[in-house]
Amino acid sequence: MKYDLLGRTGVRVSELCLGAGTFGVEGWGASKEDASLMVDRYAQAGGNFIDTANVYGGGRSEECLGEVLAGRRDEFVLATKYNTMTRPGDVNSAGNHRKNLVASLESSLRRLRTDRVDVLWLHARDAFTPVEEVMRALDDQIRAGKVLYVGASNWPAWEVSRANMLAELRGWSAFAGLQVRYNLLERTAERDLLPMASACDVSAFAWGPLAEGRLTGKYLRGESGRLTVENWAGDDEHDTAVVREVVAVAEEGGWTPAQVALAWLRARPEAVLPILGATRPGQLQDSLAALDVRLDEEQTRRLDNLSEVSLGFPRELMRHGKFTKGAYSDRWPDLERRRGPGRTVATLL
Repeated sequence: MKYDLLGRTGVRVSELCLGAGTFGVEGWGASKEDASLMVDRYAQAGGNFIDTANVYGGGRSEECLGEVLAGRRDEFVLATKYNTMTRPGDVNSAGNHRKNLVASLESSLRRLRTDRVDVLWLHARDAFTPVEEVMRALDDQIRAGKVLYVGASNWPAWEVSRANMLAELRGWSAFAGLQVRYNLLERTAERDLLPMASACDVSAFAWGPLAEGRLTGKYLRGESGRLTVENWAGDDEHDTAVVREVVAVAEEGGWTPAQVALAWLRARPEAVLPILGATRPGQLQDSLAALDVRLDEEQTRRLDNLSEVSLGFPRELMRHGKFTKGAYSDRWPDLERRRGPGRTVATLL
């Protein structure tokens, strides 16, 4: 396992992250025993970043993770979220405002059995709380020592950029990370979110890297699974064609479809840190094996072309050379900016 830097913080995070959203969730999730085994295997592979949220399993994910990490919490970069879901009877139990932040964070700390979280994500942006209020409230929790770093999950690119500029100008802590939905069936983050993260030196984390299991090919085989709204939001005919291509590449290389999907994601021009979710240790072990998968240029091109998404205006306009001639063409910014070299930290020995 290699390590990347978390934004501009200097903190090292592993190139594959572990999502604990299934931990302790009755019915379809992972038992405490399986959760503990998955954390063990993840740590043995060199992983050090574990992500959860206050609403996963109604708080049970945090409770289970707190139990599993007892005695070794400091070995990991621990991240959780507070979000905009309202509890019945409490209209202020939602939103990005300070009241919800404080209440949610205190509850998360109790469930996680810790005195601070390394990264606190805002799970989603509400339409009411001014961004100035959000960033100042987060900075207060950092100054209090209950949060070390902050990130944004499911925020628009323009507002993350604005928030970080405000934080920089006012001496507050800025967002170090950004969580986006990103996989071979959902590439719209390439329009604005990923270029913004690269330009602003914000680490990008990809949730749903296997599209809730669709990219494993199991639905093509007629297997059942737990589907979500996000899981079925795209063009089904197009998505099925992409999944079939993933399966074909996997057969060529002797890999599993999940490993191919993750290998494609890890090789993107802008560095992305996939968040792995699993309900069984075997699933996690299969995903971790993607570290050894290298797609060749032809395989990557096939997957790129089939899953390509329109970049929209103005990037499509510039991409096809509409301004190759004219007074401003030589001064137009590089709209295909890639992350510069030197971002990866050497593998720990």
